[in-house]
Amino acid sequence: MWIVPITLGYNSHDMQKRFLLKHKFSDIKGINSQYDDQDRQNSGNFWIKLNIDETGFYRVKYDDELTTALRNALQMKKLSLMDKIGIVEDAHALSIAGKQTLSSLLHLLYACRDEDDFSVLSHINSVTSSVAKISVDATPELAGEIKQLFIKLLLPTAEKLGWDPKNSESHLDAMLRPVLLVGLVQLGHDKTISEGVRRFQIFFDDRNTSLLPPDTRKAAYLSVMHNVSSTNRSGYDALLKIYRESTEVEERLNVLGILSSCQDKDIVLESLNFIFTDEVRNQDAYLVLRSVIIDARETAWSWLKENWDRITKTFAASAILSDYVKSIVTLFTSKEKEAEISQFFATRTKPGFKRALKQSLENVRISARWVDGIRGEAELAQTVHDLLIKL
Repeated sequence: MWIVPITLGYNSHDMQKRFLLKHKFSDIKGINSQYDDQDRQNSGNFWIKLNIDETGFYRVKYDDELTTALRNALQMKKLSLMDKIGIVEDAHALSIAGKQTLSSLLHLLYACRDEDDFSVLSHINSVTSSVAKISVDATPELAGEIKQLFIKLLLPTAEKLGWDPKNSESHLDAMLRPVLLVGLVQLGHDKTISEGVRRFQIFFDDRNTSLLPPDTRKAAYLSVMHNVSSTNRSGYDALLKIYRESTEVEERLNVLGILSSCQDKDIVLESLNFIFTDEVRNQDAYLVLRSVIIDARETAWSWLKENWDRITKTFAASAILSDYVKSIVTLFTSKEKEAEISQFFATRTKPGFKRALKQSLENVRISARWVDGIRGEAELAQTVHDLLIKL
C-alpha cells in the first residue's frame, strides 16, 4: 500500500502528532495517557481529529465515541475552520459511500447550528442541498421534514445578515448572504421566497432600486420561478423581459441560469427550447440545463432524447455536449434509469463527450447506492424528528 503521511490533533489544534502510515493497521500510543475516563466522557474535554487542516488526500471515519467527541468539540468551537470543513465533508462523503449513516451526518450538521463563518457555512449549504435532493428519492415521506431541518440550520445566520448590505459588515458576510438566501429559496422557505418576490417586483418597476443589488438577484429570481406555472407565468415573462432588455452580460447569464428552475412541464420545455433561438449564444445554452430541478428531470430527459440530433448539430463543440449530458443525467438516482440512459447513448456516443457520459453514469450508480443505504436506516425518521424538536 501507499505510505500515507498522517497528522493528528487531540484536544487542541496545537497538540499534534505526525507519523507515516506504512501498513494497513497501526497503533498510535501516548495520546490519551494524560486524560482519564472522566475527561473522555465530558463534553469536548477530549477529542481526536485526523488530517489536521485537511492537508492530506484521504477521508477519515471515526467510531461512535470519537464522532460524539468531535460533535461536542464543534459545538464548543474548539476546531479550526479547515478542520470543521473537513469533518463535514468527510461525513458527507462517507454517507454517500455507505460507510456512515445519514443519521450520523444529520447529527453532525446539527452540531454546526451556531456556525456563522462563510467558508464553513458554504460547505454546509452544499451538503444540505445534496442531502435534500437525494432524500426526494431515498425517503420521500421525510423529504419535507429534512428540508425544514436544514431551513432551521441556515435561517438564524441568514436572518442576521438579511437582504440588505450593511456598512460595517465584512466582505465574507457580503459573500455569505446570497449563498444562504439561495439555499433557503431552494429549500422552499416561504418567508424568504415571499421577500424575494416582493423585491423583484420593485426591481422590475425600477431597475435602479437599491433593494435588489446584483449579489441577491439570483435568490429573488429563483423566488419568482418558484411560483411560476403555465397558468401563472407573469414572473417568467418578466424575467424574459429583463433578459432581453439588459445590456449587461452577467445579468443576462443570471436570468438564463434560472429559467428552467420550475416544476411546470410546459415552462421547462419552453425554457429548454429557448436555447435553439437566436437570443441565446451557443456557449451560454448549458446554463438553462444546469438549472433543471429534480421535479422536472423526466421532462428534461425526454426533451434531450427527442432533440438529440438537433442538439449535436447545433452544439457541435464537445465541451457543450458534455455539459448537456452531465446536467441532465446526474439528476437521476436509480439503476433502472442508468440502464435506460446507457441504452439510449449506446449508438450515439461520440469521443468528445464519452468521458462525461461515463462519469455521469457513475454518479447515477453512486446515487443509487446512497438511496439504497438511506432506505435501510431504521432510525432515520426518529433522528429527523428529534433534531427538529431540538431546533
